[in-house]
Amino acid sequence: MDSAEFHAAVYHVVRQIPPLKVTSYGHIAALIGMPKHSRHVGQALKFLSPDTTPPVPWYRVVSSSGAISSRGPGTEGAQRQKDELEAEGVEVSTGRTGDMRVNLAVWGWFPQVGSIDLPEFAGDAAEGDEELDQ
Repeated sequence: MDSAEFHAAVYHVVRQIPPLKVTSYGHIAALIGMPKHSRHVGQALKFLSPDTTPPVPWYRVVSSSGAISSRGPGTEGAQRQKDELEAEGVEVSTGRTGDMRVNLAVWGWFPQVGSIDLPEFAGDAAEGDEELDQ
């Protein structure tokens, strides 16, 4: 799977996350047959254009612990994600240190691998965990 196919597969799966649910970068990677590429899932979502059609609910993807990524110093990405989730009705807690987290036991969406719709090319990667062609 090349980078464009990987990004397309990520967007395709993320569009299937129901409202009021969240999942992890790692689970998206597993669903598309690339379980060792959770960081690449984050990168794919980072490069989304605001005018992507149909829209991709990027804010429904968090870390495996339920934490919302800070996205680096001086950025507002974590706050934007929190705001989007709360606008949808998902509860986001904020810890003493400002860390933001979603309770995956309550809000998690973790369908079994092979149980959701994938783009046709993504099935090729499901056999193994090949590297992404850049």
